Amino acid sequence: MAHTPVNHPLRPLYRALSFVAGAYLVVFGVIGLIQTSGESFTGASDVRVLGQGTNMLWSILAVVLGAIVLATAAIGRNLDVEANKYLGWGILVVGSYELATSRTDANFFGFTIATVVVTYLVGLVLITAGLYLKVAPQSEAGAPRQVREGRTA
Repeated sequence: MAHTPVNHPLRPLYRALSFVAGAYLVVFGVIGLIQTSGESFTGASDVRVLGQGTNMLWSILAVVLGAIVLATAAIGRNLDVEANKYLGWGILVVGSYELATSRTDANFFGFTIATVVVTYLVGLVLITAGLYLKVAPQSEAGAPRQVREGRTA
């Protein structure tokens, strides 16, 4: 990964973005758990949380994923880089599956198109944050791009 930036100057912004994405997943999941109590565990339902369709399974999964993102964002130490990268891609895969099955019986997370859009956005935010959060000691980070290209800062 020679092209992945290390010690990026906007690292605090990306860390905050991953924290916001994790917090959104937790809030969405908790409200979803409250709203879907007594509903079916899987499958499409009429329950809407923050304008999105959900069911008990996706609410539980959102709380778990959000908690992992929040914990790794709090810990840092490049653990958040790996977690954001893999969870972001996993969320995109789930969103793509649910987009393909949104109006069928295979829609076992109860997604609507609004949920797919928000899921894609959260996944992309996590992937982008994972690309720019990498930290290394200055001795291992290498020269900034301007120095490598022979330009002055």
